[in-house]
Amino acid sequence: MSRQILVTSALPYANGSIHLGHLVEYIQTDIWVRFQKMRGHDCRYMCADDTHGTAIMLRAEKEGITPETLIGRVWDEHTRDFAGFNIGFDHYYSTHSDENRELASKIYLRLWEAGLIDVKTIAQLYDPVKNMFLPDRFIKGECPKCGALDQYGDNCEVCGATYGPTELKNPVSAVSGATPVHRDSEHYFFKLGDCEAFLREWTKSGALQDEAANKMQEWFASGLNNWDISRDAPYFGFEIPDAPGKYFYVWLDAPVGYMASFAKYAADNGLDFDAWWGADSKTELVHFIGKDILYFHALFWPAMLKFSGHRLPTAVYAHGFLTVNGQKMSKSRGTFITADSYLAQKLNPEWLRYYYAAKLNGSMEDIDLNLDDFVARVNSDLVGKFINIASRTAGFIHKNFDGKLADGVANIELIGDFQAAANTIAAHYEARDYAKALREIMALADRANQYVADEKPWELAKKPEAVYRLHEVCTVALNCFRLLTLYLKPVLPKLAGEVEAFLNIPPLAWEDAQSLFIRQRINAYSHLMTRIDPKSIEAMVDANKQNLEPTPAPAPVRHAETQVHAAQPATAIPKSDTPVSDTISIDDFAKIDLRIARIANAEHVEGADKLLRLTLDVGELGTRQVFAGIKSAYAPEALVGRLTVVVANLAPRKMKFGMSEGMVLAASGDAPGLFILSPDSGAQPGMKVK
Repeated sequence: MSRQILVTSALPYANGSIHLGHLVEYIQTDIWVRFQKMRGHDCRYMCADDTHGTAIMLRAEKEGITPETLIGRVWDEHTRDFAGFNIGFDHYYSTHSDENRELASKIYLRLWEAGLIDVKTIAQLYDPVKNMFLPDRFIKGECPKCGALDQYGDNCEVCGATYGPTELKNPVSAVSGATPVHRDSEHYFFKLGDCEAFLREWTKSGALQDEAANKMQEWFASGLNNWDISRDAPYFGFEIPDAPGKYFYVWLDAPVGYMASFAKYAADNGLDFDAWWGADSKTELVHFIGKDILYFHALFWPAMLKFSGHRLPTAVYAHGFLTVNGQKMSKSRGTFITADSYLAQKLNPEWLRYYYAAKLNGSMEDIDLNLDDFVARVNSDLVGKFINIASRTAGFIHKNFDGKLADGVANIELIGDFQAAANTIAAHYEARDYAKALREIMALADRANQYVADEKPWELAKKPEAVYRLHEVCTVALNCFRLLTLYLKPVLPKLAGEVEAFLNIPPLAWEDAQSLFIRQRINAYSHLMTRIDPKSIEAMVDANKQNLEPTPAPAPVRHAETQVHAAQPATAIPKSDTPVSDTISIDDFAKIDLRIARIANAEHVEGADKLLRLTLDVGELGTRQVFAGIKSAYAPEALVGRLTVVVANLAPRKMKFGMSEGMVLAASGDAPGLFILSPDSGAQPGMKVK
């Protein structure tokens, strides 16, 4: 039965280039959409540039151009890069459109009518030099809870505390460097707390992955705060109806951009917008997003849709982050790689599509682009296994049989097994477990190669009496090759198109898996894919390396001879020539219980730029969860199994991201970074540090 499916990817912000981290999501989505279309479903893929906000306004001002000129230029760059990686949007639009203005205003007014908008006066920080109110992320200062320096205006990434920007100590405008002043302003709030009963039910409806649904329960436990949906002029965005000088916060109109992109597409293609977006729509609505924006898509967005009279998402699929060689993408190491710089090295985009697919399993786990493994896997799987089947057999069809396949096949059992795999592979694609799908496909490729190796067509070609056998063997091999191409087509659409041209067949659909490929005249074989030259990867990394000037670590707050970054949770040792302002007695120091701990697990923290979540094995004291501000120095995988030192008797602290049950010790100095302290070999978890 044919399904009607509307699919979106998160909207990339029009303030930077598309990089390999972004491409995880768009490749994941594109594979799923192409698979659905091959199955015969009516599937439409919408996306757009996210174009509003203070950052866009300030960047345009810095470049001496209008915001409209900036977002137009970035739109051209983004669409070029997506096309380069064969991302097949049905429509790619912009949130700065008449359709989006109209829809955002309509949704807002319906929420107002439903009593879900509150207006109140709040104190804000104002930049007296730039004459503008400052968004939270454009204010830096000292955390009011722990005193950590260089923290944003909404939460501390050292101790995890949340607060208002007016609570920051010694605030500084990140725009002008001026000291902000307090000013009152009237703001508009969406009463998210009033939607809690609905959201509790919806988040358990099956629309979210289990791990995402569990995360929602943590947020419910913390309480749902009303959401500030307004910003003051000057601001690049849409003005709120009946509120002069007030603009929709970018996160209100950004997801509405999904609807606006479809509205433009529907108008251009004669589709009924309400049939797809109305409250009673039977269409499936599927969002692919990164796990860092789950809060917006699993709470704000469904509440906005529900109470404005629109259909709810059928599914919100969140994926993890990308690391390169086990670490965060780095400009100094050359692993912060843009889509454009990858393509500039003449690297085949379908190599990356295949590698990502081989890593994606439908969960929120992070994936790693290991560049050595990338070369080895692509060369082995795509060239050594898949392409190898055609390159070893197609030539005999042209040389010996005038390019025409046999009237039948010699090994119907082998081909039958290939055909029978269609349902299993389809189930894996449907579940977004592309890694399992590709393992199944490559296992079939191994069988096809073994068949060719066993039959030895190059030897059959030397024996006149074996001519019919040669014809059948090569026909069997090309049947297998055609089926493998069909199964790989969602991942490798361009290569599949080249194979279709070579085999002289119409575009492959999923139902073609059940037909035989015989009595067909094929075209002459020409090489379909080359191996990756490791030197081209090295050249790409070198081309992306930037010599970054080291920045001094922020001066921390001194509490003792070993200076503590409050609940980073980490301790940094000051430079030897730095005076210590506060001293403690030996009795005070004796109260600190320092223990050896083994890092049993380490993982990224959603929404935090600096924190890692550590699970510590502290021997007889059991396990502890600790949040540490060491993300800039370590990839999580590099920490697992290491020994470190933990303050074991620190009172547990409830942070924004969960409960922190201790503090690991770390050091900083002239070189940038924060580095955990590790004991000598022989230390065991639970040992006391004396």
